[in-house]
Amino acid sequence: MSTGVSGGPEISREPTRSESSESLNEPCPPELSMVKKEQVDAFTVVGAGYKSHEIRVKRPGLLRSLYGKPVFSIMILSVIVLGCLFSESFINHDPTQFYLAHLSEPPNGEFFFGTDSLGRDIYSIIWRGGRISIFVGLFSACVATLVGVTYGCVAGMASKVVDDGMMRAVEMMQSIPFLLTVLLIVSITGKQNIASISLVIGGASWFGLARIVRGEVRQIRGSEYVLAARCMGANFPHIMRKHLIPNFVSAIMFVVISSVSLSMSMESTLSFLGFGLPPDVLSWGGMLALADRALLLNTWWVIVVPGLFLVVTLLCVTGVGNHFRRETNKRPSNL
Repeated sequence: MSTGVSGGPEISREPTRSESSESLNEPCPPELSMVKKEQVDAFTVVGAGYKSHEIRVKRPGLLRSLYGKPVFSIMILSVIVLGCLFSESFINHDPTQFYLAHLSEPPNGEFFFGTDSLGRDIYSIIWRGGRISIFVGLFSACVATLVGVTYGCVAGMASKVVDDGMMRAVEMMQSIPFLLTVLLIVSITGKQNIASISLVIGGASWFGLARIVRGEVRQIRGSEYVLAARCMGANFPHIMRKHLIPNFVSAIMFVVISSVSLSMSMESTLSFLGFGLPPDVLSWGGMLALADRALLLNTWWVIVVPGLFLVVTLLCVTGVGNHFRRETNKRPSNL
């Protein structure tokens, strides 16, 4: 507030909008414009988006990514499997031929792994017979997985009375030793071939898998997606295929892979006991069936070579299965 010429108070007022716009449109003095231009040249004004930020993810090296994985087991197992599949390209003798002039010869330049008491080339039999042993292991594991998963899913989704009855039957069958169960079935079925012995081994080794699957299904059956599928009228095969199996497949992977090695060792055991494949079917177990005669004749190579291939294969399969078990234990539960 200030005093005017007439002595009365003079009230200060704000400039109107039109006056402000007129003052902004007035040209700046040349000296002031030069100062503003120098300031703009002296500083660089940046804002959001001036420089894009790129996130760089550091990828682990080859050795770092392979750490903890069964690389050695997979490499050896791949060599054995590929060697058995493409054995015709590098074997030097007919595995079914009897070389009577070379009975029980030790390893030499002509017979790399020696010959057995029948004059057969062990080197050629190893690669040709590995096909049968590996096929028996894989086919038996598939049979055990199919029966065990189906039985476990049915028991897990059934009522308490049906579930108790099914599980008591499994526990009763599992109480019998595995070898005795297989010997009982083999003695009933008679002479064995590749398919029948695979079915026998697979049909007697699914009890433990069924119990694991049943426990997993009992926890999943109350989930919202399972209840929603049942309310929408989905049948049991659809629920099992779409909702149950994807949630417990990682938990049973170790059991499934381990059943391959169990089936291969059981085929060898049956052949050693005289209940396995016939002698004209070449397999690692069939070669070990001559172990008693090899001990009497002191032909160590007849036992050591097929036994070494069998043990190395079983160890490699077990190593891969243990890797799946460790990875499963690291993952958080989805339940």
